Amino acid sequence: MNVSVDSIKQFVLTTLASLGLKILGAFALWIIGRWLINLAVSMIGRAMTRQKIDPTLIRWIQNATGALLNIALVVAILGYFGVQTTTFAALIAAGGVAIGLAWSGLLSNFAAGVFLVILQPFKVGDFVVVGGVMGTVHEIGLFVTSIDTLDNVRTIVGNSKIFSDTIQNFSTNAFRRVELTAQLAHGVNHQDAIQRLKAGLAKIPNVLATPAPDVEILTFTLAGPVLAVRPYCSNLHYWQVYFDTNRLIREAFGQAGYPVPDQHYTVLGGEGIRLAQSA
Repeated sequence: MNVSVDSIKQFVLTTLASLGLKILGAFALWIIGRWLINLAVSMIGRAMTRQKIDPTLIRWIQNATGALLNIALVVAILGYFGVQTTTFAALIAAGGVAIGLAWSGLLSNFAAGVFLVILQPFKVGDFVVVGGVMGTVHEIGLFVTSIDTLDNVRTIVGNSKIFSDTIQNFSTNAFRRVELTAQLAHGVNHQDAIQRLKAGLAKIPNVLATPAPDVEILTFTLAGPVLAVRPYCSNLHYWQVYFDTNRLIREAFGQAGYPVPDQHYTVLGGEGIRLAQSA
């Protein structure tokens, strides 16, 4: 009976000692693992900061990396205690797939947001057309991008729609061309009109001298020739130059006394009515 009690005591002491050592080992593994995870996350942050990557993306990658490494650490500690981690890993994978399917739209927006931050086709403050929306970029998020439209309406566009569509950035280049036209009557000397417009464009504020404004005959209509009037300016002054050029066309032609362009009809006796150009 004494031998049996002593054996039980010895077994309990041995088991407790082994369990204690495993607990100490698991604790040491947790401490060392956490230190290594923090070190890795910190190194990732410093490396990405040196590459001048967006701080929002840096924080997200650090959090995601830390979460994945902590899960791996927990699985490793469970394996150290002899727990079968294969089933546990399979459950995590299955849960990840289920979440991915449920959040497929959000994940696609997130993936597009990451590429927008890394590739930088536009930045905050740029005037763009993205996802069918024209305006100034207010904020680039990981899931959506905020645009302030021309009528000052804050519009939210999903990043996946932006990345899958054509992106037009009007702020990338140093200058932009203003596209306008001026209709002349048939009797007007087009050379005189061109000289008047070029002289007036040179006096409009913020119109660039280089490249010089383009004023040439673009096409013809039944009313007469049509001039293309194309000054260049920075994107910041686009609308000011646009409206000032329209005003110049009206005032320059009025001061020159040009006739109003119109279409004339000639009635030909016995042959019906035919549309003809005025001489």
